[in-house]
Amino acid sequence: MSDTIAAIATAHGVASISIVRLSGPNALAIARRIAPQASLRPRYAELQTLFDASGEAIDRGLVLPFQAPRSFTGEEIVEFQCHGGQIVAQEILDAALHYGARLAEPGEFSKRAFLNGKIDLSEAEAIAKLIEARSVDAARILARQVRGELGRFVNEAREALLRALAHSEVMIDYAEEDLPEDLVTKLHEQLTELSERLKRIVESSERRRGLIEGFRVAIVGKPNVGKSSLLNALLSYERAIVSEIAGTTRDTIEEEIRIGTHILRIVDTAGIREAGDRIEAIGVERSLRSVEEADIVLALFDRSRPWDTEDEAVLEMLRNSDREWIAVLNKCDLPRRMETEKLAPFAPVEIDTRENFSALPERLQTFLDRYSVDEELMLSSRRQIEAVLEAQQAIAEALPPLHAGELELFSYRLQEAAEALGKITHPYESEEILDRMFGEFCLGK
Repeated sequence: MSDTIAAIATAHGVASISIVRLSGPNALAIARRIAPQASLRPRYAELQTLFDASGEAIDRGLVLPFQAPRSFTGEEIVEFQCHGGQIVAQEILDAALHYGARLAEPGEFSKRAFLNGKIDLSEAEAIAKLIEARSVDAARILARQVRGELGRFVNEAREALLRALAHSEVMIDYAEEDLPEDLVTKLHEQLTELSERLKRIVESSERRRGLIEGFRVAIVGKPNVGKSSLLNALLSYERAIVSEIAGTTRDTIEEEIRIGTHILRIVDTAGIREAGDRIEAIGVERSLRSVEEADIVLALFDRSRPWDTEDEAVLEMLRNSDREWIAVLNKCDLPRRMETEKLAPFAPVEIDTRENFSALPERLQTFLDRYSVDEELMLSSRRQIEAVLEAQQAIAEALPPLHAGELELFSYRLQEAAEALGKITHPYESEEILDRMFGEFCLGK
């Protein structure tokens, strides 16, 4: 990290302000060439004329330096805040590159912050996801991780494992001495409690992943029950083709909507029935797969038609699936002909997609708000979840050797658990793996 990097840190396009960021040992020297009148007093913003490499004035903008190590990357940083647009920020960047900086790679500022100990990996991942957050809930969860909440928990859990490991080493070294008789029992209790906390965190994270990624909602039902009409009503525009011909929808259609503070990815599926041809069979197969991938399933039934074997097949799916279901009765403006008692355990919502429709969005919002009030720590990526599962497995494998007196194996498993948790914040990974991870960040971050 002996070179100085530069990048435009704001999105491209027309805007009132753009930011060009420099980081590295020559950041101040390069800034003096671009803004020769600036004092470059740390953390002090100055309005200065900015010049290109030929000495021509580019803009009047703010110059804001940060002195190492009190900066985001831990290095000397200078930010130029100029007028936005396609040209000005690029001219400043070109000048910085002319004076010896090189163009930063995606995520390189965050990578330097990580390598210089300014942030841990959980905070870096949270920063990247916070930039892309599309809901209030996601922003709140990720802001907690940016503040280091996950890192603090990982450190506390690793300390507990290391304390248990220290007790184990003492028992190995002083096997002939008198040790507290309840030491094994206490170690078992402490490790079991930690394992249960890790389990709760994983389960809560799996349930609430939709808060960050958007909840996936599949609309299913027999053909011609009104699934496409329901999708159009939720979107408030005609997205899907609607006709009286059964099997009009042959493939899944996916769109996004916002309900309350939640992002929902709505999937309209092909009608579930015995397919009449290969194309329809593929559509039905994708419908069934959408159910398995969904966080919530809207099972749609036509109240104006008698209950039949196709409705029974959908109901059987509700009973056998571990997905969250909401039963919906459609066409409630028409005379009732369905025996809806079969759906009583699922508390069906009755709607008319043209008039009395608000009941369904209200039920969805009430349903999803339950995830927002869960205060359990949340893991924001599959990598973090896998690390916690690995630690939990190692703890589970450590307990039998503890009771069997096989303390060397017990210590080995505890070391595995501690190393697994360490992957969340300070992984012992190769430079290549770190490059791949930070390479998924946006340019300028």
